Amino acid sequence: MSGGVGTYAPLGTLKAVAEDVWIVDGPIVRMPYLLGSIPFSTRMTVIRLSDGGLWCHSPVQLDAGLRQQIDALGPVRHLISPNKLHYAHIGAWQRAFPEAIAWASPGVRERAASQHIDVTFQFDLGASAPAAWAGQIDQLVFAGSRFMEEVVFFHRASRTLVLADLIENFESQRVSPWWRALMRLAGSADPDGKLPIDLRLTFLGRKRRARACLERMLAWQPERVLLAHGRCYLENGTRELRRAFRWLR
Repeated sequence: MSGGVGTYAPLGTLKAVAEDVWIVDGPIVRMPYLLGSIPFSTRMTVIRLSDGGLWCHSPVQLDAGLRQQIDALGPVRHLISPNKLHYAHIGAWQRAFPEAIAWASPGVRERAASQHIDVTFQFDLGASAPAAWAGQIDQLVFAGSRFMEEVVFFHRASRTLVLADLIENFESQRVSPWWRALMRLAGSADPDGKLPIDLRLTFLGRKRRARACLERMLAWQPERVLLAHGRCYLENGTRELRRAFRWLR
């Protein structure tokens, strides 16, 4: 464990979860919070588009081994920041893959500038998919939070929903007793992972907008749900989505 939270070894390795869909688990990162910081395991999702190009959601730390695997898979076309907390490694990926386009989520440009992170976003993510992946990956901006809007994605062919922080699902055996208690209190512990309580509170008075987004996600009927933090849901995705968002319904 690193700082009380375990990783999902092997790190920096492409792991297939469906046809043309992979995840890559990365090292622990620490996010500043109040007077300290909180450790998080990291994970990216890679989708190969119909033209062979790679769509990379929340890129993790890039090393030589992962670079070699990515090169064998196809050309990197798109680097996705799903929300303003998931962008830290995009600059390094831009330098490694200069032809790739970096896509900005709401608020991430300002966040990166305030943290002095060297990253340049070429385009912004919106309420509907751009031409580059329209018809293959659907998307929406999950609205309602006073703190952060997250762009969520649905890969049609594999019925895979890709999330960043809207559900966190930390497994008890992978965290220290102290962090286990904290994550249970926050509501982000497996098997009942969901959006942590502090972020849920940012939706107070604005849940109607969030419910409309949830209904759209449920209408996609995902078979699996991929998460950036904790155990993914590789089956019964729609049921898990309904459970995790019962605080809205």
